[in-house]
Amino acid sequence: MSHKDSLKHTIIVALLLCVVCSVLVSGAAVVLKPLQTENKEYARNRDVLVAAGLYDPAKHDKSYVEDTFKAFSVKLVDLQTGSYLTAEEEQQLGIDPATYDQRRAAKDPALSERVPPKEDIAVIKRQAKYAMVYVLEKDGRIDRVVLPVHGYGLWSTLYGFLAVEGDGDTILGLTFYEHGETPGLGGEVDNPKWKAQWSGKSIYLPDHQVGITVTKGGAADLSDPYEVDGLSGATLTSVGVDHLVKYWMGENGFSRYLAKLQAGGV
Repeated sequence: MSHKDSLKHTIIVALLLCVVCSVLVSGAAVVLKPLQTENKEYARNRDVLVAAGLYDPAKHDKSYVEDTFKAFSVKLVDLQTGSYLTAEEEQQLGIDPATYDQRRAAKDPALSERVPPKEDIAVIKRQAKYAMVYVLEKDGRIDRVVLPVHGYGLWSTLYGFLAVEGDGDTILGLTFYEHGETPGLGGEVDNPKWKAQWSGKSIYLPDHQVGITVTKGGAADLSDPYEVDGLSGATLTSVGVDHLVKYWMGENGFSRYLAKLQAGGV
């Protein structure tokens, strides 16, 4: 047996290949990370604009999205009080709205809390104490806000944005940017015709209880300001959307924040 065919030589070659491949993969990850971060930020900004009704599909380039999104202020809300965190509070907590990751915070015991099963209609298990909101002001008043929402559907957790007018009650739009629902059924949450139903609907009843409801497909009274028609053939996904909207607009979510908007400011 030649030296090249020896077990020692084979192991050395295999180890060298592993080292080279590891260096190449690590190098590629480092080089591509800024681009991945940029693309992730672009997608988030675009989805915020879509929910807010400010996205023009004919102008989908990055510069258009960046310029339009600049009108928004990114703030952190304390869900217990419904108030924005002050710069001092953010410093004490060690968080920054520019880099805050709400999904990661929900896994951090210091920044989140367990949702009691009886209250967890959206099946999220843990909830971050502080939520990002995207605020658009005009003439010194809040014109609209975009709120992150998520909850379990049939096969997956749906992540999206719900946009609300400055009155703290009128819905502008709902869009989901990540889910694993069945194409053609639950996946119809992406259908523009279905999403268009949400615009103009009211969230709260006169007593500030959540009134917005996703009904069984084909059974909604579309003239009712609180009813959205569910997805035909996707009952469980429709129920999931109904629950996640009710949860995040309720006392565990943005209810206190939106109540302050209704009262004239945060």
